[in-house]
Amino acid sequence: MTLHSESTGSGLDAVRRAGIETTGIEIIDERERIARPSDLFWPWFAANVSVFGISYGSYVLGFGLSLWQATLVSVLGIVVSFAACGLVAIAGKRGSAPTMILSRAPFGVLGQKVPGVFSWLISIGWETFLAIMATLATATVFRELGWASGDGVKVIAMVVVAALIVAASVAGYHVIMAMQSVLTWLTGAATLGYIGLTIDEIDFDTVTAMPNGSGQAVIGAFVMVMTGFGFGWINIAADWSRYQRRSTPGGRIVLWNTLAGSLAPVVLVLYGILLAGSSEDLAAGIVVDPIGTLATVLPPWYLVPFLIAAILALVSGAVLGIYSSGLTLLSLGVRIRRPAAAFIDGVILTLGTIYVVFFAESFLGPFQSFLITLGVPIAAWAGIFIADLALRHRDYDEEALFESGGRYGAFNWAALATMAVATIVGWGLVVNGFAEDASWNNWQGYLLEPLGLGTWVEDGSYWTGNWAYANLGVLLAFVLGFLATLLLQRGRVRRQESV
Repeated sequence: MTLHSESTGSGLDAVRRAGIETTGIEIIDERERIARPSDLFWPWFAANVSVFGISYGSYVLGFGLSLWQATLVSVLGIVVSFAACGLVAIAGKRGSAPTMILSRAPFGVLGQKVPGVFSWLISIGWETFLAIMATLATATVFRELGWASGDGVKVIAMVVVAALIVAASVAGYHVIMAMQSVLTWLTGAATLGYIGLTIDEIDFDTVTAMPNGSGQAVIGAFVMVMTGFGFGWINIAADWSRYQRRSTPGGRIVLWNTLAGSLAPVVLVLYGILLAGSSEDLAAGIVVDPIGTLATVLPPWYLVPFLIAAILALVSGAVLGIYSSGLTLLSLGVRIRRPAAAFIDGVILTLGTIYVVFFAESFLGPFQSFLITLGVPIAAWAGIFIADLALRHRDYDEEALFESGGRYGAFNWAALATMAVATIVGWGLVVNGFAEDASWNNWQGYLLEPLGLGTWVEDGSYWTGNWAYANLGVLLAFVLGFLATLLLQRGRVRRQESV
């Protein structure tokens, strides 16, 4: 295998001649596009059946919601966000290329590198977070079993987890799909076992007595759920649908994507709401070590199956992330082999895990702050991408996706400006909810005071006002990107498809 080039004039043929494997960034051959819509169930379900989803019940209740409010925002946030992933996945069927290659159509072949950088960062962040979770969970369960504790356990766990993630991502699409189909059954069964063994921890009188929160808190929780679930995957959604037949109805792809991504998280988050609402100690512990805390309510004999299932589920999610982040790295023009791209991301993942596990005082706060920060530009990108897809009536010109002189051009300055404006406005309407743990992010929310939506309290390092923590910026960035593209890009798309 030789390195590939995407310089001007190199084109799709040059990418193919370079010997990039079928899991690289080149167009999938028609003969290999034999996947069925139902095949999408395995990667999306396996990656989202992690018991970590139970911990989101505590995060949702942290907004001060009642049981019915928490249930409403959880179901809607999860389903709507994965439905958006399904819409992006349609592009994979229509273009048979990775998401960030297809995104060259609305942004230009070279202009796509701007959203590509954000996509790579959020993928790296997610996979590192999942590796951290697996490492901390292992250490906590080992301590609960009385087997061992301390840094030695964490080091071994970190090495094993990182090795599993990188090895699977290097193996490629077909191995990952086979692996995910097995993990779905294993992790699903273990998660059901967890629910059965801990259901006696639920105090329905306590949970149903929780008072209603404000409308602004409901919106804030809704945005948090969307960014924590579907919007965390939306930038790679087409990576797993590019093996679908061109004749596959788009509605079936959306259906299976939404069903597979939403099914497990809806059940897990709702159960987590019941658990966290029943015990303040459990809710507080989840903030520090989510999976480890969830393990403390299990009987000792189930800790080993729980640990195995938890790690495999986290690894499953991280594999999807690192596989796609490697594709994104290649789409940015980095001239290395795909396995090398996976290795680079694996090194970054390992370094991030080392820092958080052994040196950082806390990680959940900074991570959520990081998530909401990158969630704004990714939401803007998603709005632009989905609107552009809606405007197109034909499949993508596959050759032109690799030619800066082709019909998609090198730069679409209108799309880049739309994303920039939507991001700047969005960042002005989101706040860092962990001002002390992630003080580097306290610059956000700069539009709240001018618009009378909140006030920054300098001495206490927090915001006041009903709308301050609603994080309207994520939703607004998506809507601005979507509407601006529908209004401004219709003529551009029509000209492209008339060539």
